[in-house]
Amino acid sequence: MPGRWRTRLSGSDALTERPDFALVGILRVPQFQTSPGRAIVRRIGYALIALALVVLVVYLDRDGYSDAQDNELSLLDCLYYATVSLSTTGYGDITPITPQARLVNVLVITPLRIFFLIVLVGTTLSALTESSRQTFQIQRWRRRVRNHVVVIGYGTKGRAAVDAILGEGTDPAEIVVVDTDPVALDTAARQGLVTVQGSATKSDVLRLAGAPHASAIVVAADRDDTAVLITLTARELSPRATIVAAVREAENTALVRQSGADTVVVSAATAGRLLGMAIATPSVVEMIEDLLTPEAGFAVSERDVEPEEIGASPRHLSDLVLGVERGGRLVRVGSAEVDALAADDRLLYLRRVSD
Repeated sequence: MPGRWRTRLSGSDALTERPDFALVGILRVPQFQTSPGRAIVRRIGYALIALALVVLVVYLDRDGYSDAQDNELSLLDCLYYATVSLSTTGYGDITPITPQARLVNVLVITPLRIFFLIVLVGTTLSALTESSRQTFQIQRWRRRVRNHVVVIGYGTKGRAAVDAILGEGTDPAEIVVVDTDPVALDTAARQGLVTVQGSATKSDVLRLAGAPHASAIVVAADRDDTAVLITLTARELSPRATIVAAVREAENTALVRQSGADTVVVSAATAGRLLGMAIATPSVVEMIEDLLTPEAGFAVSERDVEPEEIGASPRHLSDLVLGVERGGRLVRVGSAEVDALAADDRLLYLRRVSD
């Protein structure tokens, strides 16, 4: 049995077969972070509440207690007893003498003493249970993750892609970033993204990222040959997901499409065209940049046809329509084929974004 566990934990090609606790550090799920100052103040508040409760209980039943001089307990005596009792100091100068007081001490004060000690060592307990909490989060995330977006590569292209996805209103927790660079993954984790450390060319890493259940996969690798291999692996794991891949050279576009990509973006050629256009028409380049920035200005969006727009021409709508998606094909406005909108069409249009 020990040898079997060593085999499961040591094989880097069997990530999805590992127990959840062995994935801590490889798969990171974002969690709500509380500031240290606020956590300390909250714990001090809990301790004071426990102390006040013990003082109240002892004061109400003060006739059942006796001090070394057989005097009646004052409020200060009750506070003193509560303090030394909760801190487990226990000098013995004030003790419960009646059965009722001793029963209250067992059923009320002792549990509060334990609670008080837990609050005092809360920071240590948090550190000791951090691994268990991460294991539970990983287990829950792997069970629930569906219809998310996987972004492979968190370099310049990957970060820009994530910013665009977030700009469309996607929850950061629904984006999974896969990369081999721990620094890049730390940056992604600070944005609230789920991260997986490993090479996306391995099917096991993509399975760990939930690729079989993803709605979209963005391949933003640094090398075109890597992008081809990742696209092949991703398509095999997720036949129905939308795969978008970026390549540097235009001649690799057909190869990436054959590998299973639905859309291929040629980064080098696109940048080159923008550089060339910027010489003669810099305002055009500025407008294109504005369209590609979802945070302000204008943005290209997609929506369904409204019931009152069925049968109308896309050129006569209040929105500026650029194209119509019909039957899985994009048809540009002006074509007689889409001069009358159908109910199952989708419109590509310009929308105004609040500055």
